Amino acid sequence: MQRRKPQQIARELALLSLSQLPVNPKKLDKLPDEQLVAKLVLGAVRTLTTEVQDTLNNAAGELQRSNDRLLSSQTRASDLNTARTMLQEAITYTQTAINQLGTAVDFPELIQLANQDREVRNYAKEIVITVDENRIVIDKIIAEALIDWQVTRLAQIDRDILQISVAEMEFMGVHPSIAINEAVELAKRYSGDEGHRFINGVLRRVTEQKKTA
Repeated sequence: MQRRKPQQIARELALLSLSQLPVNPKKLDKLPDEQLVAKLVLGAVRTLTTEVQDTLNNAAGELQRSNDRLLSSQTRASDLNTARTMLQEAITYTQTAINQLGTAVDFPELIQLANQDREVRNYAKEIVITVDENRIVIDKIIAEALIDWQVTRLAQIDRDILQISVAEMEFMGVHPSIAINEAVELAKRYSGDEGHRFINGVLRRVTEQKKTA
């Protein structure tokens, strides 16, 4: 396994814990390191569990709809094509869930580094607090880069990846190319099959709009 840098581990920990942390993440500053790591890791586990369950539920729903269409059809080509499309969607959802479960293999490394490496803890905490403090501005930047879509309609994991990347570019001094590349890698691990392309496209538009502003 290729050894990852502390900031990569921190970014992943922040992503997975972001939606599960207290209403006021600033309180993380006051926690002893052990409690901070425990909260981040617990949030990460809860997020990953929720994502996998939701993805598998979507897959089951598509399979059921495909089965219903086949049973009720009279072997018309349109019905068969629709059922085939639904089945493909179910396969895609299932593959995403498998990918998400595969990342759990890295959890022992993530927990160990979070406990042993102060840089990991501090950077994860900085990301979470920066996103929380600047969420309105960050979401406005993302919204302006979305085409025919709304921030509130994004999948939670995609929204969190975008928020972290924009926070790094706008408020944490990370070069846009690095922030985008890291966001794409996170999307490959945790988002859907097309998620990383979508994330890349949105963030490219963010940087283009920044140049013309």
